[in-house]
Amino acid sequence: MPELFTVQTPPDAWAMFARAFTPQVKIERIATVDALDRVLAERLMSPQDLPEFPRSTVDGYAVVAADTYGASPGLPAFLTVIGEVSMGQAATMSVGVGEAVLVHTGGMIPPGADAVVMVENTQQAGADAIEVMQPVSEGQSVILVGEDIRKGAAVLEPGRRLRPQDLGGLLALGITEIAVAAPPRVGIVSTGDEVVAPDQPVGPGQVRDINTATLGALARQAGGEAISYGIIPDDRAALEATAKRAHAECDIVVFSAGSSVSYRDMTADVIAGLGAPGVLVHGVSVKPGKPTILAVAGGKPVFGLPGNPVSAMVIFELFITPTISLLLGAASRRQTRVRARLARNIASDTGREDFVQVRLETRDGEVWAVPVFGKSNLIYTLVNAEGTVKIALDSNGVRAGEWVEVVLY
Repeated sequence: MPELFTVQTPPDAWAMFARAFTPQVKIERIATVDALDRVLAERLMSPQDLPEFPRSTVDGYAVVAADTYGASPGLPAFLTVIGEVSMGQAATMSVGVGEAVLVHTGGMIPPGADAVVMVENTQQAGADAIEVMQPVSEGQSVILVGEDIRKGAAVLEPGRRLRPQDLGGLLALGITEIAVAAPPRVGIVSTGDEVVAPDQPVGPGQVRDINTATLGALARQAGGEAISYGIIPDDRAALEATAKRAHAECDIVVFSAGSSVSYRDMTADVIAGLGAPGVLVHGVSVKPGKPTILAVAGGKPVFGLPGNPVSAMVIFELFITPTISLLLGAASRRQTRVRARLARNIASDTGREDFVQVRLETRDGEVWAVPVFGKSNLIYTLVNAEGTVKIALDSNGVRAGEWVEVVLY
């Protein structure tokens, strides 16, 4: 392994990776009710008009709108009630001039009627008559056939992450099964003699494994399936065997630790042995996260992340989350962003993107971003933060009081 690595800017690193990686979306069919947050893999067309019959939006009387023109409390319109449309039943009568039919919210509008008078704008004028105290216009309080969506219209496009209302819309059309992208399997390999499982006591010089859980959670949040391969000691044969297994079983392989330049760090060499073209980038001009590896081996993305948890999470969001989106055929998730004033000066070196953790405070009606400073191996730097501020590549920093954009966790 070389003693130094060649550092690439994040855009250049991603461009090199994207040129070498051709994503293949795997598709499966599942029940619509189970598809929340899944990515649609087909174009769906409406098999019917929705609604299929004209419906009332209120409790009231279906009428001919012209019969109510000019009606007022002092001079009401007098209409004969000829019946009622029961919920879930088709109308069995037609509305003629001077007539009204009692309807309920969501119920069918009988033929001949073109509007509904709300019941509170009427009063009884006998057993089979009402007085209308307020006029209605044609189409008032009525949902027309196909007003929601027309038969044959495009419902949803592939690449869409499905929300609760999307599932409801599909089920309203009787679409009970759909094709979605299968979640990419993300293999996570943690390395290091000093790393022990979280449920184990910590000895001198040892640390508990944070990254397997946090990176797995990020993978699931992005739409992938996290597969843990445990903690591998600093042993070349053990690392190679685990790497080959993860590469064979998963769509993406992520190594945690072992990416920096050290006589004990073998990750880059092991990745290079998994297949062509191998390591594309070893070193990205970001802080934290400089000793990052981006590779494609045998058509599969492979990443080497720094072991420090802040660095690992920053790099995961920067490169692996969008890779999962590619394998889902989805646009990257929209990140929630807020504008805030920076509470303290942040220095930065030209030629490097800095990602600074911040928490938010409200002062005199304005939102302020307060930097949460800490080294990249301190997990509570992230726990105490609510978001990240990116300092641009060619910036020398940002002064206190300037407006910044905070990407919320």
